[in-house]
Amino acid sequence: MLGLRHPFTNALYEQDGHGNVRVITRDGRTGLFSTSGSWIEGDIFEADPQLCGWIGGPKVAHHRIQRM
Repeated sequence: MLGLRHPFTNALYEQDGHGNVRVITRDGRTGLFSTSGSWIEGDIFEADPQLCGWIGGPKVAHHRIQRM
């Protein structure tokens, strides 16, 4: 899956396809978090709430792009 690396921890933040964010650390530990950064399950208990909201939040198209 595609995701984004945290600039300080280098952990990978990616959507899980169900509205949550999966965080994978460099040493392979994982955690599942809501878009507000609340822990759901996994080995790690803390995540960046701003990055969780950005990765897991709604995707909005540019206002000048028209979809038909």
